[in-house]
Amino acid sequence: MKSQPRFITCMVVLLCFLTLRMDAQAAAFEVTELVLPGSGARAQPELVGTVQGGLALSWVEKRDKGHRLRFSQLSASGNPAEQAGASWSPAQTIAEGEDWFVNWADTPHLVVFRDGTLWAHWLRKNGTGIYDYGVALVRSADQGRTWSKPIRLEPAGARLDYGFVSLWENLDHTLGIAWLDSRQKQVPDEGQDEHHEHHEHGGGAMMLRAASFDAERKRSAEQILDASTCDCCPTSVAMTGSGPVLAYRGRTNDEVRDIRLVRLDRSGWTKPISVHADNWQIAGCPVNGPAVVAHGHDVWVAWYTEAGARPSVRLARSSDAGEKFEPPLQVAEGSGLLGRVNLAMDAESVWMTWLVEGRKNDAQQLMLARFDAATGKLIQQGVVADLSARGRASGSPQIQLRDGAAWMVWTDMVDGQLQLRGARVRPSQ
Repeated sequence: MKSQPRFITCMVVLLCFLTLRMDAQAAAFEVTELVLPGSGARAQPELVGTVQGGLALSWVEKRDKGHRLRFSQLSASGNPAEQAGASWSPAQTIAEGEDWFVNWADTPHLVVFRDGTLWAHWLRKNGTGIYDYGVALVRSADQGRTWSKPIRLEPAGARLDYGFVSLWENLDHTLGIAWLDSRQKQVPDEGQDEHHEHHEHGGGAMMLRAASFDAERKRSAEQILDASTCDCCPTSVAMTGSGPVLAYRGRTNDEVRDIRLVRLDRSGWTKPISVHADNWQIAGCPVNGPAVVAHGHDVWVAWYTEAGARPSVRLARSSDAGEKFEPPLQVAEGSGLLGRVNLAMDAESVWMTWLVEGRKNDAQQLMLARFDAATGKLIQQGVVADLSARGRASGSPQIQLRDGAAWMVWTDMVDGQLQLRGARVRPSQ
């Protein structure tokens, strides 16, 4: 009889454990594999939403000689076949060439305006050094059938790297563009390309610049937004009810590289603010940028940090269009985190993705979490896919929301070559 209390205690613990397991299983997502457009080796995807409720997907294909940038659109017609992504439009080529700079982190981008105008960019070499490359920018006014002659974004004769671009539609229907700019850096003498082995060239700091382009591709309003940024972390943009906000990784004189944000309002670009003082001090670029989304005046920023020698991914909210941020949520932490976060949101939910190292054969897992947009409370979290890709080959997964579901695209290794994979993810009932 003396053993009964211990037995009852063990049963209670077991029942609690089983209840937790059942809750975890109940919180699993419903994942449906997508049928994606294109064929052959494909990587560096960009998935964007359209005002009409559709999706546009762009990617880079490797050719026998050089590369090409292609795209396809999924309309909002309500066709049942589109539920699995089977009704993408035929792939169209934006540009192709043999002088491209193709990189897993500094990828091309595509933006679709409210009137259907398309803008896109890619990177091409502008010198003989490993990291001598600049930005080529093009526009299409006929749904992508034809494209303008490329505009060179960096100054004529510039070397070193210009990239990590964000594109958006301004309130006046001009193109907004921001990029990391190396013109402050010391340009090495001819024959000194060993300085290009890393993006940390020495000399001045990398900076964040922005400009606008009108329908005639005329540049205006170019200015420096931040004179000292991390060298090779991707930037991210979102449109609030007050205008665009840009998130990026800053850099101080003592090598603290935390996430910053600037806003464009009626008075112009604001001074940079810190999303949160992680105080991550690192003498080199982690190549791990933030993600930002907005709905009305609610802004959410996600990022990776190793502050305190503890890898983590964090999520912070602003309710005033990015003027100030609440203390961040610690979404995940510990060894094995790769970061490469992304975000999507609507009026009800905020969806966040990130990558972790898997448990078998150094493979990776694509993680997804859903939060209540009003309270920040975690609703669901789970694994969307196990990846065969290792290291940086998986790039940065993409996510957009449509019809109450998350649509995701990422790069994986399939039969020995890089391929695009995708999924439509619904909350479990």
